Amino acid sequence: MSFLSIPERTSGIRRYGLTSVIDFGTPMGELKNILSDYGGIIDIAKLGIGSAYVTPNIKEKVELYKEYHIKTYCGGTLFEKCVYQNKIPEYLIFLQNLGIDWIEVSNGTLDIPIQKRLQYISQLKNDFHVIAEVGSKDPIKEMSISEWKEEIRTFLDAGCDYVITEGRDSGTSGIYEQCGNIKSDLIQEILHDLDSKKIIFEAPSAKHQMYFIREIGPNVNLGNVKLQDVLILEAQRCGLRSETFFLEDKVCK
Repeated sequence: MSFLSIPERTSGIRRYGLTSVIDFGTPMGELKNILSDYGGIIDIAKLGIGSAYVTPNIKEKVELYKEYHIKTYCGGTLFEKCVYQNKIPEYLIFLQNLGIDWIEVSNGTLDIPIQKRLQYISQLKNDFHVIAEVGSKDPIKEMSISEWKEEIRTFLDAGCDYVITEGRDSGTSGIYEQCGNIKSDLIQEILHDLDSKKIIFEAPSAKHQMYFIREIGPNVNLGNVKLQDVLILEAQRCGLRSETFFLEDKVCK
């Protein structure tokens, strides 16, 4: 029974308003229970770092996510490992054998020139849905705001389905300061010129998620969400937490 006025959420197979979770090896029994209850509010599952390569039951896990219409892809670290060892053809066969048709192109650990990343995107986009990531996992590496915007725009123009803004699972690099504070000037500039519906903001903690919900709205795309936090996040999106309590008033205005 619905009786509250709450912000309208996208539903079904969402194109935006995405909740993208990070799976660091959740046991199958636990995952089945989580998806049984909350599968309908999860849109994408990232198999974190390079864990997919050593997950014993990886095909079974991918199939389980598919049962709930959840898109699955491997963390960009696995892509970069394959770049480093010149194993991209083998990686693509690995993904195809698993039935994974989403792929992340990143340079979070390796320094892959943008032109090289664009070459990969051009090669991959005919057979895969491509997600590009912008930003480094190294908190010492700084990009100017103009560089952030230009890379995001370039990857979207190149045919990527989405662009991820790096934040790590700790929220201490990329769009965040080492202390975890959000680079709000950067975010405001990104929002001013680019389509937020095509950007997935990595937001691993509740404070990060609430910032983006307040700034962009209930249907912001959020990534690196912990599996155990998906219901809390959905409540936040619906104005059912103190920090987002008046969200419907803002949305209506």
